[in-house]
Amino acid sequence: MQLLEKINSPQDLKQLPISELPKLASEIRRMIVDVVSTNGGHLASSLGVVELTIAIHYVFDIPKDKLIWDVGHQAYAHKILTGRKERFPTLRKHGGLSGFTRLSESPCDAFTTGHSSTSISAGLGIACAKSLKKERCKVIAVIGDGSMTAGIAYEGLNQAGDLHKDKDLVVILNDNEMSINQNVGALSSFLSRKFSSKFLQDWRREFGEFLKSLPKIGDDIYQFAKRSEESFKTFVTPGMLFEAFNFEYFGPIDGHRLKHLINILNNIKNLSEPVLLHVTTQKGKGYVPAEENPVYFHGVGSFEIETGLCNSSDPSTPTYTEVFGRAMVDLGCMDDKIIAVTAAMPEGTGLADFAHSFPERFYDVGIAEQHGVTFAAGMATEGFKPVVAIYSTFLQRGFDQILHDVCIEGIHVVFAIDRGGLVGEDGPTHHGVFDFAYLRSLPNMVIMAPKDENELRRMLLTAISHNGPIAFRYPRGKGTGIQLEPVIHPLTIGKGEILTQGEDLLILAIGRCVCEALEAHARLLQQGIQSTVVNCRFVKPLDEELILGLARQIPRIITIEEHVRQGGFGSAVLECLNDAGIQNICLERIGLPDQFIEHGPQKFLRAKYGVNAAAILEKFQVIQRKCPLK
Repeated sequence: MQLLEKINSPQDLKQLPISELPKLASEIRRMIVDVVSTNGGHLASSLGVVELTIAIHYVFDIPKDKLIWDVGHQAYAHKILTGRKERFPTLRKHGGLSGFTRLSESPCDAFTTGHSSTSISAGLGIACAKSLKKERCKVIAVIGDGSMTAGIAYEGLNQAGDLHKDKDLVVILNDNEMSINQNVGALSSFLSRKFSSKFLQDWRREFGEFLKSLPKIGDDIYQFAKRSEESFKTFVTPGMLFEAFNFEYFGPIDGHRLKHLINILNNIKNLSEPVLLHVTTQKGKGYVPAEENPVYFHGVGSFEIETGLCNSSDPSTPTYTEVFGRAMVDLGCMDDKIIAVTAAMPEGTGLADFAHSFPERFYDVGIAEQHGVTFAAGMATEGFKPVVAIYSTFLQRGFDQILHDVCIEGIHVVFAIDRGGLVGEDGPTHHGVFDFAYLRSLPNMVIMAPKDENELRRMLLTAISHNGPIAFRYPRGKGTGIQLEPVIHPLTIGKGEILTQGEDLLILAIGRCVCEALEAHARLLQQGIQSTVVNCRFVKPLDEELILGLARQIPRIITIEEHVRQGGFGSAVLECLNDAGIQNICLERIGLPDQFIEHGPQKFLRAKYGVNAAAILEKFQVIQRKCPLK
């Protein structure tokens, strides 16, 4: 780490000769692999952009120039080069560096990111604001080819092209999937260098003005010349689309050739109109296991550096995601109307096996959750049974489509909501703690949450058998380890179950928190306290008959959910009791506070914010002071 030891800011980086930068890239990769192997994280993407990161900081003046990393999961090298090298071992640890870019973390992070495809819109907003303030700076938005599948990226491009005059916006398309033929790539790289040179840009501008000034025929000749140049450029490069948005397109170029990258970025820096630079990179570059399996190493837990094998504490217990994926295959064999839809995450949502078994019934819509929801609604109108599997945090992006295209007409679309609740080290942009609230406000929607793996399978079958909008959410991580039942049986919509009975306390639990309620029941029993634990199963519709009947018998009530308290399951119970005129009760709601929860281990966060068995015992003490046991 001889070179990296000297780098504490982008200014230190600029002192190195270009000849030493490849060695610096190697040292940065070593640090990233060392830390991620211990902490987990987004490895393959970060390894792929090391040279690009170095080149950007070598050429531009960050943070005066604004750099936005789309999604932010590939910004590890950026963090190392911008004064966070010493803290980098704290990456994704509680109280340590975020796994994404955060405005509050460093002045070199121009925007807080976590969801994809927002960089161009945010970058254009910053560029327009700088223009209004008469401040000159470059705004660089680095966006991956995967993020370019989302509509918001093209909305940003469209407006940027319309507002192109004097907007210092540089979009760098980091393409780590497209395969470019070597000869074509070499020629287009040559053209990009030539087209981007300041001399040629000045010459083109001056010559264009000269042509347009010719009497009568000048504008026609200018348009012909421009079309001829664009035809030549787009014939040998894939830039026609971006030129149509009024972007100056350069590329594709090799994103691992540092000298080449620096030369072209220096040329681009002199342009005043929007520019799109297309670079090709290799995910996992420099670490063989990640190069060979970039999908697995996209987001990975701790692993052994020598082998690349994951450190798993209990490989025999499947995750909720795996249980869902296997149940989809089982049910898919019995019903050829079942369709699986996901948004660029077949592996992450557990649908890879379904895609392999039923390729004609599997649809990956790309990072386009809005489109995916409406696409599924369209299929449902023709009698199919689409199951839309999307993480809770990403389903938020399709809210209007759920409301408008699914719920208004009560269309049968199933939403399998993965990563419901606290997800851990990815932090506030990824915690799925708002889904109960934003879904239960919608008419016609049914919402469920399973207490264990068996109930997850039953809820999937229930959802598929239903006739209307229906959702079930389940947590990230391992299941309870319960033995799976050989036959899946559906549930009755809106009916919960009593798990234990006692007259001192009523605990109403939903989803993963049922396990916490049962643990609290056992601990209270040791103190001589008898509690009734209800697995409510449904957030909407609530089992009002069961809840109201028990509330009339047991006035001390605790609700528990891994979700924000505002608008969640506990709020639904309060509304139910109020509407029924139930009085003289003491009710305490356990859930997450009205704030964004930081990153950290799931178990730690649950303890910190009181969403566990210990919190139930504490709330019982509060209730007992208000409503003493007789």
